[in-house]
Amino acid sequence: MTTYVYGIARAGTPRLLPDGLAGVGDPPRPVRVLRSAGMTAIVSDCPPGLRPKRRDLFAHQRVLTVAAAGGAVLPLRFGSVSPDDAAVRSALADHAELYREQLDHVADRVEYNVKAMHHENVVLRRVLDESPEIRRLNETTRTGGDATYQDRLRLGRLVAEAVRDREAEDARTVEEALAPHAGASLPGPEGTGRVVNVSYLVGRDEAAGFLAAVEELREASPQLDLRVSGPLPPYSFVRTEPAEVA
Repeated sequence: MTTYVYGIARAGTPRLLPDGLAGVGDPPRPVRVLRSAGMTAIVSDCPPGLRPKRRDLFAHQRVLTVAAAGGAVLPLRFGSVSPDDAAVRSALADHAELYREQLDHVADRVEYNVKAMHHENVVLRRVLDESPEIRRLNETTRTGGDATYQDRLRLGRLVAEAVRDREAEDARTVEEALAPHAGASLPGPEGTGRVVNVSYLVGRDEAAGFLAAVEELREASPQLDLRVSGPLPPYSFVRTEPAEVA
């Protein structure tokens, strides 16, 4: 049976795992630790045919949350599997220095992911308010009037350009508001209609200030639909080598 890897910590981390903690699988596999070169891997046996079911996703998250309560942990993403225990121990020994550096980087920090999308109606109203030319063309095409095909094309082009400019401006606004409250940030995958998708590495003691900044930004930017996920294990801010994604 292959070995499922949840995360990595320093050997000797106090209160790393309570007795009886269960992980992924049905029935859930007991969680255990493997040690090598002063490092610890949090693992369990990997059930055959593992898939990202809700039950197992929550189990993965629960193990990392419990482990992180006892000290810094490098979280691996769901589905990280190694051929066997020996391969995990070998990886711990081969990359111990990297893991120690990463643990120092994420110690006492959590991840918050912030996504922002535009409230389309609010943005379009602002575009109309800010551009006399767009207002004129919109009125002409809306009433029929003397609008031509070229007028409609020009209106569509001007609106699209104005919305893109607003997206770029709002992305800068989000970054300027939140970056001072975080130790690091990384952009996530872009998505259609998404203004911002950024993960922030935030000290546990600074989390209240970060969330307060999010609320201030939300109040000051009614055109933005802000969605915050966290606190999360700092998945986006670690590099690990002991497992491959199943």
